[in-house]
Amino acid sequence: MGRYALKRILIAIPTFFGITILVFIISCLAPGSPLEMILTDPMATQADLEALEQQMGLDDPIVVQYFRWLGNLLQGNMGYSYRTKLPVAEMVLERLWPTLLLTIVSTLIAIVIAVPLGIMSAYKPYSAWDYISSGLSFIGASTPTFFTGLILIYIFAVKAGVLPMGGMYDSGTRSVLSLMRHLVLPSAVLAIFNIGSILRQTRGSMLEVFQEDFMRTARAKGLRERSVVIIHGLRNALIPVVTVLSTMIPFLFGGAVVAEQVFGWPGLGNLMVQSINARDYPAIMGITVVIAAAVLVGNVIVDLVYGLLDPKIRESR
Repeated sequence: MGRYALKRILIAIPTFFGITILVFIISCLAPGSPLEMILTDPMATQADLEALEQQMGLDDPIVVQYFRWLGNLLQGNMGYSYRTKLPVAEMVLERLWPTLLLTIVSTLIAIVIAVPLGIMSAYKPYSAWDYISSGLSFIGASTPTFFTGLILIYIFAVKAGVLPMGGMYDSGTRSVLSLMRHLVLPSAVLAIFNIGSILRQTRGSMLEVFQEDFMRTARAKGLRERSVVIIHGLRNALIPVVTVLSTMIPFLFGGAVVAEQVFGWPGLGNLMVQSINARDYPAIMGITVVIAAAVLVGNVIVDLVYGLLDPKIRESR
């Protein structure tokens, strides 16, 4: 198992650096210049802009700029934000846990709802229950995140008034209860989007497993139906479901960007939008590093779960 884990980690390392190279090049080639945001003096001349550009090293080739940034990163230095003048590492760490909280809670909600629904749909295929759950999952997966968020805000915040419209805490308090109330709507939006994929994959996998000989053998031995479905069926159907979860990790962070904008959630997605608008290259790269690392670590964990669920997978790799 240790050798298998080491292989997955070694594969993730070049992927990480490839992501940073791609994002760095795209950021530098994007229209606009951070100098326009930094030098706000209306009396500034072209000579002032060129002097500042040289001072910040922005006139160097992209390759030189990248390796300078990478050298600083390997020393634990993400640089300073052009927009706020604060250390990027401090800004990112401050916004990291709200995003992780939002994505983890929404994923758990999606799993808790979608897996049982998928099992029930497979247990009674082509029934009214199967059609209703599948239809609702398709609607949730096909509706844009921002639109779902606006609908939920209108229903639960504007009309019913039972939940806050946005933010992370009520004004003047940072209690757990306030946090939970503000977490309900954005986590529900992300969960609704992901329930469809998990439900469909769970249903398809369980339908295949129900046709296997070992399921008939388990029933012939007189085992209770619940034990047959959960212990023998679900365990063997989990690998495709875990695969779907691994592909959802990048989309979770992408969906969080939209949800954080809609609900004013102070996470990495919100900070990313602000940094892109300000051409704040150090902040953009700092956020990219954290998100890329989180996605790759998540994928490595998923690969390790593969190995635990099916020893043949880790032996073949």
